[in-house]
Amino acid sequence: MPRAKGGFKTRRRHKKIIKMAKGYYGQKKNVFRRAKEQVERSMQYAYVGRKLRKRDFRRLWIIRINAAVREYGLTYSQFMGALKKAGVELNRKTLAQMAVYDPEGFKQVVELARSQA
Repeated sequence: MPRAKGGFKTRRRHKKIIKMAKGYYGQKKNVFRRAKEQVERSMQYAYVGRKLRKRDFRRLWIIRINAAVREYGLTYSQFMGALKKAGVELNRKTLAQMAVYDPEGFKQVVELARSQA
């Protein structure tokens, strides 16, 4: 029985992994076995990183909102509670952007929340 090497399918699969390993250091960029190990590990880090990025941005938005509302004599939790009572459904990302780029609009939202508190 002749030896089966896999032919073009194996080469295609190897090329795909080597292409993904572009920019890696040492054997990890051009030796299939090392590249495959590193690409798998890198993909795991990327997967976890996508989850962590959501967490990090939410923390950033909360910090920005808290800093902005303290100028008006409120805390973050008081402000968010008052917004909920007022029926304002702006998310934290939008509120943080307003606090940075549109202070006048943010002040109006704070006044609306303060009237409900």
